[in-house]
Amino acid sequence: MKLEGERAIPAPRARVWAALNDPAALEACIPGVESLEKRSDTEFAATVAARIGPVNARFRGVVTLSDIDPPNGYRISGEGTGGAAGFARGAAAVRLADAEGGATRLVWEADAQVGGRLAQIGSRLVGGAARRLAGEFFDALSEHVAAAEPAPEDGAPAAAAPARRLRRLLPWAGAAAAVLAAAALLLSLAG
Repeated sequence: MKLEGERAIPAPRARVWAALNDPAALEACIPGVESLEKRSDTEFAATVAARIGPVNARFRGVVTLSDIDPPNGYRISGEGTGGAAGFARGAAAVRLADAEGGATRLVWEADAQVGGRLAQIGSRLVGGAARRLAGEFFDALSEHVAAAEPAPEDGAPAAAAPARRLRRLLPWAGAAAAVLAAAALLLSLAG
């Protein structure tokens, strides 16, 4: 299953890059994440609660970053298993570029495969859920980086809302692969 998308994020590229590499920011933004552990500068382990159609599962998996080009982008690959629900694996390329008004243009392309009960429910349902939840991830990421906006010099508080914690269920591979799959960022960890 191939997925792609583009999003303007209202923050400088360096701030978006930092959020995409910060376990706390990712944990706050990835739908369904129960735990996220940074094992190294290029590897994360995650547990994600997922529900796609009639399939409920807890997926455990690993995501690896490669082709790292700070602050321009990277490649994300990973896989995860969800017991009887099946497995997911995928990869995503995430690119960042400066956009108008100090914003960042984030472009992602992902390819993911699912097996087991997830494959039985159909790629249309899985793909639709992955696209919807990738959108939720990017909404939360946008809020997170906006909340990190420094206060104006006149001392008035910043008007950005804090990032909300998303607890909807999705295979992270879909989100990672849909981003991260940026996150990419995300059907490998289902995923």
